[in-house]
Amino acid sequence: MNNDLLRIKELKAQGFYCSQILVLMGMDLQGKDNSDLVRAMQALAGGIGFSGHLCGALTGGACLLGLYAGKGSPDQEEDERSNLMLQDLMNWFKQEIGSQYTGIDCDLILEGNRANIPQRCPIIVQSVYQKTKELLVAYGFELSGFSDEDCT
Repeated sequence: MNNDLLRIKELKAQGFYCSQILVLMGMDLQGKDNSDLVRAMQALAGGIGFSGHLCGALTGGACLLGLYAGKGSPDQEEDERSNLMLQDLMNWFKQEIGSQYTGIDCDLILEGNRANIPQRCPIIVQSVYQKTKELLVAYGFELSGFSDEDCT
């Protein structure tokens, strides 16, 4: 089991959800800590408020990309690469995850059975985390504590 998967399982055991885990791991890369952001990410869990819709790993990955490329204050600009990365993530997720589970909603991925969470969700979160790192590197973002070797 690799370090990312171990960290994902550790965070899950602490009660965090897919969307939160992705942002926590991204902030770990940056050496940041923001409990308000982590708390806000819980709204995306279970397909947005446990409605079973859009997968929290996908929305969490999108937020992780936004952590690097989004506008964060009035004097900042949104990075022009932001929407391109988000489109790439969405296309990848549809192809890789959506095709495997007949869609990109939590209910479809879990086949309506929460008992599937332990087998499916950590692997999906790990895949999304890896893909977001690959996209960030491909679009020229520097990730603290991250090397290009991790994207192979």
